[in-house]
Amino acid sequence: MIIAVANQKGGVGKTTTSQALAAGLAVKGYRVLGIDLDPQGNFSTACGAENYNVQTIYEVMKRAASIQDAIQHTKGGYDVVPANIMLAGAEQELSQTGKEHRLKEAVAPVAGDYDFIVIDTPPSLGVLTVNAFTCATDILIPTTAGIFATAGISQLNETVTSVQKYCNPAVKVRGILFTRFNPRANISRQMKELAEQLGEYISAPIYKTYIRSAVVVEEAQANSQDIFDYANKSTVAEDYKAFIDEFLKGVNE
Repeated sequence: MIIAVANQKGGVGKTTTSQALAAGLAVKGYRVLGIDLDPQGNFSTACGAENYNVQTIYEVMKRAASIQDAIQHTKGGYDVVPANIMLAGAEQELSQTGKEHRLKEAVAPVAGDYDFIVIDTPPSLGVLTVNAFTCATDILIPTTAGIFATAGISQLNETVTSVQKYCNPAVKVRGILFTRFNPRANISRQMKELAEQLGEYISAPIYKTYIRSAVVVEEAQANSQDIFDYANKSTVAEDYKAFIDEFLKGVNE
């Protein structure tokens, strides 16, 4: 299964969710590859991967390197293909016919080596995110309970529909995950109701598990550790464990 973690709104916990999903699945014994497709390279940094003076997803997508050359092993027990700011140039450089398929073509030689491939996407709906959707079997949408974050889901759905029509008919939205959630706040409850309506509109389930806010998320990333290694007993770690169980139950049904 290839999962693109996507939302064009920044600050909704995409990278945190991508890393927690990769690390949590690895803990359960699955073979996992994480792909950083965000020029900010936060996923790479959080994993403790080198992302300068090494082969990255940028070279891979330009066909200057194979994906095998770019794969690094992490302390968390999963592999990662890093990214850096050079990837920002891909929007302009990948202009040829078939540019939407570059990532899918690059991943093909190693796809059978992994049970799960997790792609962390940039906060935009440009050629990189379209590449992720063209490569993916499933899309996971993290969102906060804010009006702008949930409004963005309908825009994202337009991109998904377009990709389904032209590039990857089989890709589907696996579900919507609430992050940085405060169940006590009235606005959070209102936004959850709105997102549930949106979930019906884009035919995507809302995960019952939600991820609560906590400072340890930023602390873990600053220390290049996943949330389970850094603070295994924290509320966020417990939330992500529950989410991964719910995610796997859905996959195995």
